[in-house]
Amino acid sequence: MKRVLVTGGAGFIGSHVVDALCARGDAVAVLDDLSSGAQQNVAPDVPLYHVDVRRRADVAATFQRFAPTHVCHLAAQASVKRSVDAPDEDASVNVIGGLNVLDAARQSGVRRVVFASTGGAIYGEVPRGARAREGWPLAPKSPYAAAKAALEHYLNVYQRCFDLPATVLRFGNVFGPRQDPAGEAGVIAIFLARLAAGLPIQIFGRRRAGDAGCIRDYVFVADVVSAMLLAVDGEIEGTFNVGSGRGLSTRAVAEALARALGVAPAIALAPPRAGDLERSVLDPSALEARGWRPRFSFESGVAHTVRSASRVGRAA
Repeated sequence: MKRVLVTGGAGFIGSHVVDALCARGDAVAVLDDLSSGAQQNVAPDVPLYHVDVRRRADVAATFQRFAPTHVCHLAAQASVKRSVDAPDEDASVNVIGGLNVLDAARQSGVRRVVFASTGGAIYGEVPRGARAREGWPLAPKSPYAAAKAALEHYLNVYQRCFDLPATVLRFGNVFGPRQDPAGEAGVIAIFLARLAAGLPIQIFGRRRAGDAGCIRDYVFVADVVSAMLLAVDGEIEGTFNVGSGRGLSTRAVAEALARALGVAPAIALAPPRAGDLERSVLDPSALEARGWRPRFSFESGVAHTVRSASRVGRAA
């Protein structure tokens, strides 16, 4: 049985990873400062350490108390816009906080670190008709992407200098139940909440206000979780894209969500935002060659997300 510490485990993706690890019988604990995660996302029998990854001593103490054999590092400042507005804050969480986790992991004898990086931002602009592969040069366009790239480099150094095994997963735009509509990183959650409330939604232009908006690779959270489990088990080593390989514009996403809810969307058009890529689509073929397959299409993932939101609404 593995002992897995999930940083950011009270958040959107992290809480799904925790659930999957618990369901198969691993011992799991969560390290989260609850700045964007929610305590109700964590089952009562899962230890929750209320710790900010930027606090080095507290991170080290958590590792000593739980003694993990494996770490899934998902704690992050995940908003591109916020990283542009406050690059220093972004780096303090995503670089310094990440280094605190890596140092605690190597000092505790952790057997593997699985790092949740970004495929949706780290490659820079992906030309029309192309899909970004893992071997592409990294070309961050935002402080958020630069920080993720920096921690990937640190991971490579830690593997060479300290023999700390690691797997890097570069996620596309992840969506699904529990995604916070109050955040900046989840356009699907934001759109669903506003459409359900009868409010207008805003589409930021790809090149100018009024176009179809930026193109992204959307991947359902359950498919991301299955890749995380493969990485925890050591079945994949190295760096892998986790995406659908399919690009959708913001307008296409908005229209699909409106259809799923059975509403007519009111759309406000806005100019492009600083730090946003025009087009980002991933090539997941390296991960697929190792047995991973997405089980959810965009449409089925949206349907599942809408049903889940409806159940939560009825329960409330």
